[in-house]
Amino acid sequence: MTGQQSIQDRTIVVAGAGGAAGRAVCLALTEAGAHVVAVGSRGESLTEVDAAETAVVDLAEPGAVSEWAAELRTRRPSIDGLLHLVGGWRAGSSEEDWDWLERRVLTTLRVLSRELRDDLSASSAGRLAIVSSTAVAQPRWGMANYVTLKAAAEAWTQALATGWRVKGTPTAAVTFVAGALDEGDTTAQLAAACAGLWELGHEQLNGAVVHLAPS
Repeated sequence: MTGQQSIQDRTIVVAGAGGAAGRAVCLALTEAGAHVVAVGSRGESLTEVDAAETAVVDLAEPGAVSEWAAELRTRRPSIDGLLHLVGGWRAGSSEEDWDWLERRVLTTLRVLSRELRDDLSASSAGRLAIVSSTAVAQPRWGMANYVTLKAAAEAWTQALATGWRVKGTPTAAVTFVAGALDEGDTTAQLAAACAGLWELGHEQLNGAVVHLAPS
């Protein structure tokens, strides 16, 4: 399917919805008419998030994610979007820092995307998006763990994009790249870009790397 799609009443999962970026994205999607499912690991972080529903799930645990997704499927006709905004930042290269970051940056993406991949494939306009960092292009030893895991997340997303391209489904995986989300209007740009994922055909979006920079 080519061309503009409607976001109205599409079920869009926002993972990491309790952070500043997640809240902004949820608001933009809700205002655009989507059925937003705001998901996070802490219930208090989801208070007053603009969403049709919220869920507290350990997004790094396959069993918990599978149980939650199965219940969601009983209530919604399709799952049309997964926006991975799970945050995590630590400098350094130690094992402790790696374990902390890996669970947040990469494992949550792998678990969620494997669970929802078939749902997104079956949607008439499935969309998946992640947020990566400009630091990946200029890695420094002081943040070796972080940039390595972000690079891995980018590779995982491109693998999803290639799979959907080969299958010929109307599905797209997109990587947004930003410096600091709290710099200038970057978060607002991200929110608008996420809501706009259903305004373009999958051929234009699948595998795209979109750079966000403060105005």
